[in-house]
Amino acid sequence: MSIRLIIVDDDPLVRTGLTFMLGGADDIEIVGEAADGAEVPALIERTAPDVVLMDIRMPAVDGLTATEALRRRPDAPEVLVLTTFHADEQVLRALRAGAAGFVLKDTPPAEIVTAVRRVAAGDPVLSPAVTRQLMTHVAGAPTEARRDTAADRLGSLAEREREVALAVGRGQSNAEIAAGLYMSVPTVKAHVSRILAKLGLNNRVQIALVVHDADPARGGDAARGGDVR
Repeated sequence: MSIRLIIVDDDPLVRTGLTFMLGGADDIEIVGEAADGAEVPALIERTAPDVVLMDIRMPAVDGLTATEALRRRPDAPEVLVLTTFHADEQVLRALRAGAAGFVLKDTPPAEIVTAVRRVAAGDPVLSPAVTRQLMTHVAGAPTEARRDTAADRLGSLAEREREVALAVGRGQSNAEIAAGLYMSVPTVKAHVSRILAKLGLNNRVQIALVVHDADPARGGDAARGGDVR
């Protein structure tokens, strides 16, 4: 089955370029376009996309507000954010809202196509280099209240779940976690699913952010460990 995609960007030239580029993939179907976040709810209702490629800066309703509203919907599509490194703080807000990752606007076309496919498959897109920049320039030290809240959330997990959460925060893949904790990959996946359910999170990126908030020193090192996937 093809991946149903909508493109949200206020620049018609960008939308045209993305449509031309992504529409050429055999497994991606462009089912709609929007020029502002205000148009997204109605467009979602009409087209039922699997993935939304979302710009951040738009005139009426920005992509962050649209993403936060969208991810609160039942059966929400995945959101892949379009950005530049000048929007670091906004990217972090989008990830906390439940976006599955982001791509830079100057990313090579083949990599954007791959990113859409990965997000549609439930695999967050956050490369090691980008993760380092985000954590270095944006995350910083959380407030005391946010740190305490994150620590309490991790403390609500069973011991094995907490170990898996910390490994996710270090950027380890399921296979790496399984090897390090001496368990099978399906068991790791089951733990991750329980962590997401218990903490009310959408994806592994958000688990990593909770780990970072609970222990910034550990989270900063984690970001240097590799892809969150």
